[in-house]
Amino acid sequence: MKDLLKQLIQADSTAARGELAAAAVIARHFQEHGIDSRIDRWDGQRSNVIAHVKTIGQRPALLFVCHLDVVGPGEESWRHPPFAGFEENARIYGRGTVDMKGPIAAVVAAICEVVQAKTTLTGDIIFAATAGEETDSTGIQRFMQDRAWLPKLAGIIVPEPTDLAVVTAHRGLFWLKVTTRGKAVHSSMAERGVNAISSMKRVLDELEHYRIEFPPHRQLGQSSMSINRIDGGVAMNIVPDHCTLGVDVRTLPGQDPEAIRYDFERILARLTASVPQFEAELAVERWAGAMETDPECPFVTIFCSAVGVDLTNAIAFTTDAPHLAPLGVPIVIYGPGKPDLCHQTDEHIELADLQAAADLFKNVICRFLS
Repeated sequence: MKDLLKQLIQADSTAARGELAAAAVIARHFQEHGIDSRIDRWDGQRSNVIAHVKTIGQRPALLFVCHLDVVGPGEESWRHPPFAGFEENARIYGRGTVDMKGPIAAVVAAICEVVQAKTTLTGDIIFAATAGEETDSTGIQRFMQDRAWLPKLAGIIVPEPTDLAVVTAHRGLFWLKVTTRGKAVHSSMAERGVNAISSMKRVLDELEHYRIEFPPHRQLGQSSMSINRIDGGVAMNIVPDHCTLGVDVRTLPGQDPEAIRYDFERILARLTASVPQFEAELAVERWAGAMETDPECPFVTIFCSAVGVDLTNAIAFTTDAPHLAPLGVPIVIYGPGKPDLCHQTDEHIELADLQAAADLFKNVICRFLS
């Protein structure tokens, strides 16, 4: 299992490199263990990988859904090279060890060990690792477009790093981009132009007082908004003719993002009507819904029993799980690794946590399918 994880880390799957190398590592590992798998490839290096352990199908299947991509290593220096998969003090270091190549390795190892042990299964195991969860969710959308072949499912496990806590709810995300337009002139004649950055300051002033109106969730709290990107201008001696602002809104179960977009449109319309030469436009960059599964449903109850957990939890970050909602079955998020190490310098995972997770995933498979 640790060798598989090292190979996955060494298969750099950042947005610049694509997921194909990591998908090939998983497909090869399944093939070596006699399990059918296939790679779905598009746009050069973009890839999903899907494995299917077929049985008599007497029981509903289990679906494990992971993501292959990782974020970049960042600008800070790492203790060990981020794509080396270095092992030290019973830990493996590298980008993706926690989010989520470590959990992938634990799931793949569990599936292979169950099959190698010739455990009698009466329900199928389906494994999917998809592209672009960190950027555009292209992979999971592609998987869902071609889902007619899936057997009846008991439930879905998304092995994001939860430190082996069972998660049944998380926020959604709604990314908005505001662009202000101006008129570029030489800055020595600034009065003849229209400064798009100055126009954006008016937007920022409005957003400083904006509050999202929606009741808080009992576990997730309130919806939140964070202004995370701004870009404008091309040179020190040119009045900028455009400026863009990136806003990250985290939504709650049942919340309609269109209401938030309407609020933004009203703000821009009010500024357009009241400020001379103000011009702006709004675009939705990305949308993923919130996720919530009934923690008392039979699937969650049995899952918790299989992994020895009494209570379920909610998390603030977003996953690909909401894209799986059309399948109409319960979803839990559960995996090894400490969430606060995600996207961090010197990301690492404990080998003991990996082994514990693999053993618990085997328990889950046997509880539901044998």
